Amino acid sequence: MINNKNIDTILKELEHIIKKAPEPAIEKVSHKYHSAFHILIATILSSRTKDETTIKVSRDLFSRIKDTSDLIKIPEATLKKILYPVGFYKVKTKHLKMLGHMLKKKFNDIIPDTLENLITLPGVGRKTANLVLILAFDKYGICVDTHVHRIVNRWGYVKTKLPNETETALREKLPKKHWKMINYILVSYGKIICKPITPICTQCPLISDCPYPASHKHG
Repeated sequence: MINNKNIDTILKELEHIIKKAPEPAIEKVSHKYHSAFHILIATILSSRTKDETTIKVSRDLFSRIKDTSDLIKIPEATLKKILYPVGFYKVKTKHLKMLGHMLKKKFNDIIPDTLENLITLPGVGRKTANLVLILAFDKYGICVDTHVHRIVNRWGYVKTKLPNETETALREKLPKKHWKMINYILVSYGKIICKPITPICTQCPLISDCPYPASHKHG
């Protein structure tokens, strides 16, 4: 059973395992650019996009734009061509053009550092906003993507149907010291062991604590 009595130990075990996993794309971007603007843009691009594609397109885009003014000035056709490899590139192109104008008009070219303001930006949902808070501003947030939602429900740590419900449940239950790292740990763990379709339960150190293997024949 995974609960708050053993969650510290559980997450430490997983941190050790994921040392061998590739670093997620947005973390790589944050280490390279150290800019809230770049982290926000890359996080928007990363939705429904493979990590390697996010990194490549971010690098290509950031060679052309450095700030809000550059984002406003770049022709939409040029931006669309750069974004072509990412998922939903047409929608993201429109969102980024709108984003540039909104940042300048409403926020004076400054990336907002609150969840409430971030989610008002085009293309920014709660997952993106929380990740930007964590990586760009070192503030507390709980970023819940499909991996986090899937895994904490498999554990029985929460019982929710939608990612936003999972975020709310984790804010109520998960010790705050783990908020910033839960996404980083579980995304990597979810890619190498607790996979969506065929989790490799026999290689998981949590097999004796997790209820999932008993009810599903995997691994």
